[in-house]
Amino acid sequence: MEVTLLGTGTPAGLPRPDCPCAACAVALGPDARAATALLVDGSLLLDLTPGAAFAAARAGHSLGGVRQVLLSHPHDGPAVEVPAGLPQPGRVPDGRELALLTGHRVRAVPMDAPGTGYAVTGPDGQRLLYLPPGAAPAGLEEASERYDMVVADIVGRPDAVARLRAAGAVGPTTDLIAAHLDHDVPPGRELRRRLAAWGARAVPDGTTLTVGVYEDVPDVPRRTLVLGGARSGKSVEAERRLEGFPDVLYVATGGTRGGDGEWAARVHTHRERRPGSWRTDETCDLVPLLKEDGPPLLVDCLSLWLTDAMDAVDAWDDDEWAGGGERALRSRVRELAAAVRESRRTVVAVSNEVGSGIVPATPSGRRYRDELGRLNAAFAAECEQVLLVVAGQALTLKG
Repeated sequence: MEVTLLGTGTPAGLPRPDCPCAACAVALGPDARAATALLVDGSLLLDLTPGAAFAAARAGHSLGGVRQVLLSHPHDGPAVEVPAGLPQPGRVPDGRELALLTGHRVRAVPMDAPGTGYAVTGPDGQRLLYLPPGAAPAGLEEASERYDMVVADIVGRPDAVARLRAAGAVGPTTDLIAAHLDHDVPPGRELRRRLAAWGARAVPDGTTLTVGVYEDVPDVPRRTLVLGGARSGKSVEAERRLEGFPDVLYVATGGTRGGDGEWAARVHTHRERRPGSWRTDETCDLVPLLKEDGPPLLVDCLSLWLTDAMDAVDAWDDDEWAGGGERALRSRVRELAAAVRESRRTVVAVSNEVGSGIVPATPSGRRYRDELGRLNAAFAAECEQVLLVVAGQALTLKG
């Protein structure tokens, strides 16, 4: 089964008309996108958009063989002239299945937002799922049959991918294609980087893909370290990387601080922006978690883990440090790094990058800075990807 993406943008397209934003300013060439529409095997058109016939011609196809046009959007949208010879667009009721003479079967998938999703099974048995913008499947059951390709609003609804993964409908070989792309994320490298963290990708308008051929599916890094200064956006970046995965375990190493209202407000903010399906474990005992099998871990943060470890060995006292505290701390760091190396879980860890700041005024402050630098280096050495976040912008240092 072949799918040609005639467009991959929102109904307004990208760049948006008369929009002065930075993303629209650089959405040129292959990063410019028309409204999303899919041509399946030259016979099924999913969403009729302005200029669909010209888009097909540019991609080397014709709409002359189209026998069915189906709409996914929650409304019919702006008036679109139906090209001569093309059947009138229609919509399949939720839960119903349509059998085409071409051998394709199309089932309407209920959404959690207005609109209709379509599960298409080709004559060769390959399975495609196409979702409307801003929507995710509703009422998925576990052990669902796996799709070979999913075309969806992945940037706007990464939780849709998480739901599909939880139900078994998306696996390691599923080709996740981002559609309905808007100006929320800068196009080009930044868009590719964010999608790759979810195991997804974007392709230029006019691209023809073969369903079931997954050589280009990005490999999700299993271990990632996200570094950054205070309020750099490092925690937001780390959380964003796991939004496409279900049942994430958020490991908070800061614990609770009775009577500290400002700290309680920070913790509340973090909890509020995390998906409701994530669980939280407030602990600094990371090694057992890394050794266990289970869902992805998000560790926030290593800086506070180091504070706890230095407290445990009384590293703040010069005599204790010289008398064995330094050796004990280094042993703990080596044990943590070894657990990261051997872990089979997906791990995203956050840490502060303090080496570029001012020199601390006290010996204990300088000791903490030095040990955090050593910890970051040891942890980074065991990760497939390392990012540095500055002013909300993620720079790839490794991977």
